[in-house]
Amino acid sequence: MTPRGRPRGRGRSSGRGRSRGRRRVSGRLQRIESGAAFVIPDEGNEDIFVRARDLGTAVDGDRVAVRIEDRGRRGPRGAIIEVLARAHSHVVGVFQGGRGHGWLDVTQPKLGIEVFIPERERGEAESGDVVVVEVRDWGEEGPGPAGRVERVLGASGDPGVSVVAIQVGYGIPDAFPAIVEEEASTLAARGIRPADLAGREDCRGDRVITIDPGDARDHDDALSIERLTGGGARIGIHIADVSHYVREGEALDAEAWERGTSVYLVDRVLPMLPHALSSDLCSLVPGEDRLTLAAFLTVDRGGRLRGTSFARAVIRSAHRLSYEEAQEVIDGEATPAARRDSGLREDLRALLDVSRSFRQRRRARGSLDFDLPESHVVLDEEGAPVDVRPRERLASHRLIEDLMIAANEAVAQWAIENGVPVLYRIHEEPNPEKIDTLRLLATEFGLSFPQRNPRPRDFQRLLDAVKGRVEESVISVQVLRSLAKARYEPGNEGHFGLASPAYLHFTSPIRRYPDLIVHRQLARWLANPGSAREISREWLSDTARHASAREENAARAERDSVDLKKVEFMERHVGDHFDGTISATARFGFFVRLNAYDIEGLVHVSRLSGDYYVHDGTKHMLRGRRTRRSYRLGDPVEIQVVRVDREARRIDFDLL
Repeated sequence: MTPRGRPRGRGRSSGRGRSRGRRRVSGRLQRIESGAAFVIPDEGNEDIFVRARDLGTAVDGDRVAVRIEDRGRRGPRGAIIEVLARAHSHVVGVFQGGRGHGWLDVTQPKLGIEVFIPERERGEAESGDVVVVEVRDWGEEGPGPAGRVERVLGASGDPGVSVVAIQVGYGIPDAFPAIVEEEASTLAARGIRPADLAGREDCRGDRVITIDPGDARDHDDALSIERLTGGGARIGIHIADVSHYVREGEALDAEAWERGTSVYLVDRVLPMLPHALSSDLCSLVPGEDRLTLAAFLTVDRGGRLRGTSFARAVIRSAHRLSYEEAQEVIDGEATPAARRDSGLREDLRALLDVSRSFRQRRRARGSLDFDLPESHVVLDEEGAPVDVRPRERLASHRLIEDLMIAANEAVAQWAIENGVPVLYRIHEEPNPEKIDTLRLLATEFGLSFPQRNPRPRDFQRLLDAVKGRVEESVISVQVLRSLAKARYEPGNEGHFGLASPAYLHFTSPIRRYPDLIVHRQLARWLANPGSAREISREWLSDTARHASAREENAARAERDSVDLKKVEFMERHVGDHFDGTISATARFGFFVRLNAYDIEGLVHVSRLSGDYYVHDGTKHMLRGRRTRRSYRLGDPVEIQVVRVDREARRIDFDLL
């Protein structure tokens, strides 16, 4: 009997001893749907394709050494020769019991493996339970991954279990260590002392405003505006001074580094910092003194940036507005805040004018401006989805986005001019192969796109050309897929998508560790410019890799949690009809995105009766051999929901 638990399609040989004369590269493994993978090199060079049979025991997220063997149509191709660091010590899935043993169908993270569970290691698990398994052997000592059941989360299908399974599966901690909570509570109980105000610019008399989602608990940015003679203005962008409280060498800092980022799952927030800081002492709540690091941007009458300065400051927020409330004030509605403060509307409109000026200048240099539809899953008290609603992009959203980008660029320029080491947010030029795919797709819709070295403004022209057309969402998604992933690096390499010569993250230190590093360096420079250069470059490089990996891990977990609830939502719509648009094609069928909801499902090729359909990857279509009937990317279709598989996160459609 073949034991369960062998990674599907993978041999055990590591290939050691055959690397002589061939280049060895270290990087992080990223698995794709087919079971093959890419290695994302540590040094940011070209991704290396690895076939499923050449993965050895490596799984998605592992840091590996790959031997480059040749070049194929996907670029360099290689084989894994060593796993340098495992990304997962625990996995989550559905336990299945057998005679004398059991196995785990791993669902979180999606590794494409099963884990063998000896009878003595199953604990209290019963078939069908969602369990956490500690992996004790990845296949180095046996025929495949093997482990023991560490915790039973509950029965499969329970809405209260599913999101917890995602959280645990992605290795995202919930509770903080006791010493971390103790340090945070001590700081919160101490509050702000007179000594903390020394050397700070007192902005407590300014009208300072926060604008955030309505359910936000951490408010780490606030705005103010001061009119200047001649029609200009001084914009204050106040960011919570987390670095004043979270000091290097303390348990708080070590835990924040390890987490790297706050994680926003569909029904919960898992913060980088304990709530005593993230939603209390550091949060810029109204009516309370709060410490900030401020970027002051001076603009002229036309909204052109004329100068920047930075300061340690203290504020007292006058208004906590949601995006919707801010928009109502801008639109002239008599909201409670507008009635209470007659100058609020004028300030918000003036800030909006400046933000529009900044945006126009970004677009003029070629910055991309995506307007992809976003959705919000509405849950009931039990965590079950009751609706999937579009998330409207308001002028108030753009106001915050534009001013935060301006602050990030201003701080990046400061770091370069003063030679201060920080972590930059870099975005490299797109992969030529992905550009070819986008260009061919654009051609199919009668649109043009440069064949060589497209610039950001070329992408924006394409997005503008499809604005309001049926194919807008299809082209927008393909543009997004063609771009490289942004990441953190200690060296500035510019930001392609923003067409920015230098960019970093400064505006969210409550929820992102790279921002906290920038804050520390800016605070040191303000106190003593020379001290800001005393930082380990090796530590910065390690932190950049770690923060980028934690960010991607969080993004996957967030996406999985939303997709899970969308699948659960569609269970009630089995049998219902919807209009949609073909959003992707493949040999096995095509995906359809519903017009009513931001939800995708699959029309499998086996459900296309009356002909044999062949996939044309170049034209992104399936065409019938006999009838010549075709289904092409961007085509409008009507479908019926026929099946929903919660465990596989799959929705199946029939074409009507």
